[in-house]
Amino acid sequence: MSSEDFDLAPMTFPGHKSYEEQVAEKFNQLTSLNLNEKTESKNGLTYVSWANAWKAFKEVYPTATYRIIKDQKTNMPYFVDPLMGIMVFTEVSANGLTYEMWLPVMDGANKAMKTEPYTYQVWDKVNRQYVEKKVEAATMFDINKALMRCLVKCLAMFGLAIYIYAGEDMPETVESSNDEFQQPPAPTKVRKQRKASGDRYDGIRQAINATQSTQELNALYRQHENEVKNNPQILALFTARKEQLQKAA
Repeated sequence: MSSEDFDLAPMTFPGHKSYEEQVAEKFNQLTSLNLNEKTESKNGLTYVSWANAWKAFKEVYPTATYRIIKDQKTNMPYFVDPLMGIMVFTEVSANGLTYEMWLPVMDGANKAMKTEPYTYQVWDKVNRQYVEKKVEAATMFDINKALMRCLVKCLAMFGLAIYIYAGEDMPETVESSNDEFQQPPAPTKVRKQRKASGDRYDGIRQAINATQSTQELNALYRQHENEVKNNPQILALFTARKEQLQKAA
């Protein structure tokens, strides 16, 4: 007789939550946390300080651990593709769950950095001509910064500050049995922030509408490729302009 002859479904007892229920509750606790006052913005992207993020995460998962994934060939905490750039990976484990996340090493303009400097062209809408921009070679400082941002991104997979990656201003209020994690924003504050966020894409929208051909649009897309891939709102603006230009051709 083998174990297959028995029903091995997990047992639950009155007053005790199943593992799935516990995981869902922890996710709700993390998504309900408001970390807006602990963020910083740079070139249209919002970041949460890794120290604040890890502190908030450990308050929910005290035994959580993280790991920097290294290239087995070099034993370095990053992976290099000479053509594409440099990628870092992190892994977080908590309460039986493990999530892995990745992030390219980027410069201040959110362009992928490589081991050697390189140039690319950008459309100057004022002078109506292409100008050359330079991306410097990545340093260990750049890699370290990408690693810590990647760690925070990995924590978002558990729910922490995931609303920021979804392009939202504030976390939704989620019901929880623990009042410690209930931090609903004041209605007036929400209205002000959402009103301000309504102008978030004005700059890129103007740049897109200023393009006069699909070639110019493609060049602009390449300039903002990292932002577009992770932002459906901006991608929709590019798509709409492409359709306009194709109809006018």
